Amino acid sequence: MIHNSSVIDKKAKISKSVSIGPFCYIGPDVILEDNVNLISNVHIEGNTIVGKGTKIFPFASIGTQPQDLKFKGEKNNLLIGENNIIREYVTINPGTEGGGSKTVIGNNCLFMISSHIAHDCKIGNNVIIANNVPLGGHVTIEDSVVIGGNSAVQQFTRIGRLAMIGGMTGVLKDVIPFGLSIGNRNFLQGLNLIGLRRHKYNNQKIIGLDKAYKEIFASKNLHENLENINGAHKDNELVIEVIRFIEKDKKRPICSPQN
Repeated sequence: MIHNSSVIDKKAKISKSVSIGPFCYIGPDVILEDNVNLISNVHIEGNTIVGKGTKIFPFASIGTQPQDLKFKGEKNNLLIGENNIIREYVTINPGTEGGGSKTVIGNNCLFMISSHIAHDCKIGNNVIIANNVPLGGHVTIEDSVVIGGNSAVQQFTRIGRLAMIGGMTGVLKDVIPFGLSIGNRNFLQGLNLIGLRRHKYNNQKIIGLDKAYKEIFASKNLHENLENINGAHKDNELVIEVIRFIEKDKKRPICSPQN
C-alpha cells in the first residue's frame, strides 16, 4: 500500500508488499525489499537498499549525502539489512571513496530517536543504539553491541561484539569484545557479564575470560601483557576473540581500566 501523498520515483524498485505512509519521498536508485514499512514523512535517496521487514518511523532521513567535506559526489552505497527498526529523526549516510564507498548495516538492529550513522560505518547484527547517539565516520560496531543514550562515538572507533557502552559516554578508544565502557572519555569498567550469561556462555568460559581480562590489562603495555599470556587461554574462544581484536589494529588506542 502506497499513500497517494508520497512521491515515489518511477525508477525506484519497490516490492509489492511494501507499505508507504503519507508524505514520504523515495529516490530513483532506492530498493525497498519485501514488507518494508515506512510509517510517514520518511526520506530515502541515493543507492540505498532497505532489507526485508525493516520499519522506518517519521522524519528519518536515509541515504542523503555524507557529511564529509572530502565527498565530491562519487558513486556510493548504503546497504540496510533485514528486520531493523529505525526510529524518528534517525539519519544514515552512505559511504565515501576514502572508506570503500559503502555504509553497511546488519539485521535486527534498533536505532532509537535522533541517532546518526555516518559515512562508511559498518554495523553488525542485533545492535541497539539509543537516543541521540552519533557515530562518526568509519566506525565499526560488531554484533550485539548496546550503546546507551546521549553517548558519542568518534570516527574510526571499533566496538567489539557484545560490548556495552554506558549512557553519556564519549567513546574515543576501541572497546574490546564483551567490554563494559563508561565515562566522559571512555574507560573500561569491567566485562559485560550479564550479556554473556544471557547469550548462554559456559560459566567456566566466563570465569576464564575474567581472569584473562585482569592479565591483559595488568599494565599499560597491552602487547607485552599479551606476550606474557603466551597461549595460556587457547581453549577459551572468548579470550581468543578479545586478543584477536586487540591485535587486529595495533595503531588504534584500546580502552583500558582507569587504574
